[in-house]
Amino acid sequence: MGLKTRKIKVRGLEIGGGARVAVQSMCATHTQDIDATLSQIAALEKEGADLIRVAVDNPSDVEALAEMRSSTKARLVVDLQENYLLAESVAPHVDKIRYNPGHLHHLEKQKSVEEKVKWIVSIAKAHGNALRIGVNCGSVAPDFLARYKGDHVKAIVENTAWHCELLDKLHFTNYVVSLKDSDPSKVVIGNKEFSKRRPDVPIHLGVTEAGLLPEGVIKTRIAFEQLIPLGIGDTVRVSLTLPNSEKHQEIHWGRQILKDIEEGKFVSVPDFGKGLNIISCPSCSRVENGDFVKLAMEVKKMSAYAKENKLTIAVMGCRVNGPGETDDADLGLWCGPSTVTLKRKSEVVGSFRYQEVLPALKKELDSLI
Repeated sequence: MGLKTRKIKVRGLEIGGGARVAVQSMCATHTQDIDATLSQIAALEKEGADLIRVAVDNPSDVEALAEMRSSTKARLVVDLQENYLLAESVAPHVDKIRYNPGHLHHLEKQKSVEEKVKWIVSIAKAHGNALRIGVNCGSVAPDFLARYKGDHVKAIVENTAWHCELLDKLHFTNYVVSLKDSDPSKVVIGNKEFSKRRPDVPIHLGVTEAGLLPEGVIKTRIAFEQLIPLGIGDTVRVSLTLPNSEKHQEIHWGRQILKDIEEGKFVSVPDFGKGLNIISCPSCSRVENGDFVKLAMEVKKMSAYAKENKLTIAVMGCRVNGPGETDDADLGLWCGPSTVTLKRKSEVVGSFRYQEVLPALKKELDSLI
């Protein structure tokens, strides 16, 4: 492995600089269900998780997080998502904070991005938190999307690099980055390009919305097998759509893929992705209806007849991933608490009950075929 990034620390865990590649996952339980969340944290730890992410969207989630902190020694990570103002209240209870540059515009629109990031960094410094600059294909900062219109990967790379420069100017170096897409080929291109620009910055690797088994593991392997042997990738996640009881499989497959790569066992399928592609976000606590996972499985089964057609169907489980990350799919399902929004690219076809959406989806799929 050629590339060696600088070393950062997440409460004793070394990431980068030649350290062992860390493996992480995310709780799929509702954060305010403290017993269930602690139980899932324990299950992920037992499987060997180095880092465990918990979703925090509001003050009640923060209160639950604070209570859980005293009951687990796990290294906890929190995503700020659209609400970067939660940074100050979550920082005492976690070891790492992830912010998404594409979500900073949602609040306090009168403040510049630089001001907001400076405040997040000040919080991280005060509490000894590591940071992750996490850029996803469906939530790139709007100004970078506009600037590099037509080249989505370029927008992701430039958006990430710009934020790295911003953190460097603030004399904060205890951070990693992630550049994720649901297309493994774009993950490979984007991370290779970024590592050329900033070979010093540790990278968290993942194929976002990799989907159901076994396709989700195959997509992830395609990316990891091309990047990790080059030294690109210091911490990883296999983002799978799974029932709550199976969440530990993300850790299992992450470790298995890393072991296989180390032993020279490469099993990628070169032609994978030339037909029907179903992407679905990893089950997490932001999912507003547990039937989302069941629906993703039903979509896979129903659409099997179209497997030779080069089309993408996206099944998203919450308001964070739902709107933006279905826009580029040929057909998208954005799952809410009681209804599912069916989309054709960015156009809304209609809203349906969970038990009614499959026939509507099939009708649209037939028309595309």
